[in-house]
Amino acid sequence: MHSDAEEVRKHIRTYLMIGGALLVFTVITVAASYLNLGVAGNVTLALVIATMKGSMVAAVFMHLNHEKPWIYGSLVLTIIGFLVLMSVPMFTTMDNIGTPIHAPAAVGGAEAGHEGH
Repeated sequence: MHSDAEEVRKHIRTYLMIGGALLVFTVITVAASYLNLGVAGNVTLALVIATMKGSMVAAVFMHLNHEKPWIYGSLVLTIIGFLVLMSVPMFTTMDNIGTPIHAPAAVGGAEAGHEGH
């Protein structure tokens, strides 16, 4: 019975620590909104902060830190999908679909399709 109470205290301590970290990251988010790092810098900083906060929420509150095989499996599928989507433009630049067909030049210098009247 004692171990159950200790386990609950451990989980509560973890939740309070993550809640405090989320509060700190919220303060950092507000402070970062006053920085002028340019559009790319501000967007990058905002995405890094949001990724950190989202990772904490997903890992602890959604209990994904105990689902490692499923997480790794979805990560592998995400990487495969990313590589497939990144290869699509490469294949579309190598095809000849939609390129105009040039008519061969006529004999005698006349343009193709004209008989030189």
